[in-house]
Amino acid sequence: MKTVNSDKRIHRIMSQSVISGVCAGLARYLGVDALWVRIAAGIALFMLPGITVIAYIAAVMLLPRWA
Repeated sequence: MKTVNSDKRIHRIMSQSVISGVCAGLARYLGVDALWVRIAAGIALFMLPGITVIAYIAAVMLLPRWA
């Protein structure tokens, strides 16, 4: 039987950050490499620049920092 960790949360990871750690924290939460999240964020920035910038700024302000 698998043990479910119900304490899974998204944090900004400052030790792996390029700008503010949002993509690194999201990558850890999803269990993927941070490079793929950064590529997806870059594509989203070109396709929907306004929404992407607002979502990123909101994530920087709302997500707690993780050393």
